[in-house]
Amino acid sequence: MDWYIKKFHDLTTLELYQILHERVNVFVVEQECPYPEIDNKDQDSYHLFAKENDEIITYARLLPLGISYEKQASIGRVLVRHDYRNTGLGKKLMERGLEFLKEQLHEKEIKLQAQEYAQKFYASFGFRPISEVYPEDDIPHIDMLWQEEVKREA
Repeated sequence: MDWYIKKFHDLTTLELYQILHERVNVFVVEQECPYPEIDNKDQDSYHLFAKENDEIITYARLLPLGISYEKQASIGRVLVRHDYRNTGLGKKLMERGLEFLKEQLHEKEIKLQAQEYAQKFYASFGFRPISEVYPEDDIPHIDMLWQEEVKREA
């Protein structure tokens, strides 16, 4: 398995096609949720993904501060292909995404819209709920925030 983080303009045509294919498969087809998947945020985002046998098996979109939220970076479109779920791959994906946002982009706050069922998963990385549960495209979601811990001197 090989991991990649690429800006939009560094993706090959095939990689972009595979990313969009997997996102539509999970978020539109599998979840039976027709919504505008192409939202003009990809061009300014980083795309984190892993390939096995030249196929994308997990993906997350990393959005620097100012793209989705004025004051926070964001992680979105988090997915693991159906045949690779329950393998720990989602955990590895989130660890890599958080590491990149914190260490390479020096982000201090990261906000995401979690599907309600995944709230405990994101909480395990230090995200805390900052909203009530609300419907987004008829799927229960909750806003969650990760903040860098400020070390205070004694």
